[in-house]
Amino acid sequence: MVKRRELDQGLEEMQHLLVEMGKLVETALTDSMEALRTLNIPEARRVISQDQQLNALEMQITEIGAKLMATQQPVAKDLRNILACLKISGDLERMGDLAVDIAKAALRLEGQQLIKPLIDLPRLAEMTRAMVADSVRSYMEQNVDLAYKLDQDDHEVDALYSQILYELFALMADNPGTISQAMLLSFVGRYIERIGDHATNIGESTVYLVTGKRPDLNT
Repeated sequence: MVKRRELDQGLEEMQHLLVEMGKLVETALTDSMEALRTLNIPEARRVISQDQQLNALEMQITEIGAKLMATQQPVAKDLRNILACLKISGDLERMGDLAVDIAKAALRLEGQQLIKPLIDLPRLAEMTRAMVADSVRSYMEQNVDLAYKLDQDDHEVDALYSQILYELFALMADNPGTISQAMLLSFVGRYIERIGDHATNIGESTVYLVTGKRPDLNT
């Protein structure tokens, strides 16, 4: 019973840290996109400086998971749960890195004017932020249906991303002077789209936890 209690407490702590990571990712994505939309350089620098919080949380989760596997010798679903936590924390940390990349794009535009008001990129970021929230919730609730819904959400993100690329390429063709900034904005779209891919990875980890099988939701 003591072992079971220690295992449950360790898993609960890992999950609490995952929720905290998810909230930090959502904030970083929203704030970095707003910094880019408004070319708010101090805000962009703040997003970059706060990335260490996510890195520290991932390290805590890794240490707890390693300790549980070494001392508790978990099997079956308990082992899958620990492995899922470790995988999810890695996905969330990478999302944070991508949010930092968006903030860095804002820094590169310091002193410039945007070639066009940013409307679709913030919309893409909001769609992806919702995916991040749903992915963490799917894991916490072990909600397989919500996990599979992320696949459809990802298709919608991909469609909007393709539309954004088409419009940026058209802008470059019409006005070669926009090429440098338009290419940078296309990279931002890619960063956001990749965050959506990591959210579907979390959905895959949820399905793996519940069923023992890992689907491919990045189709």
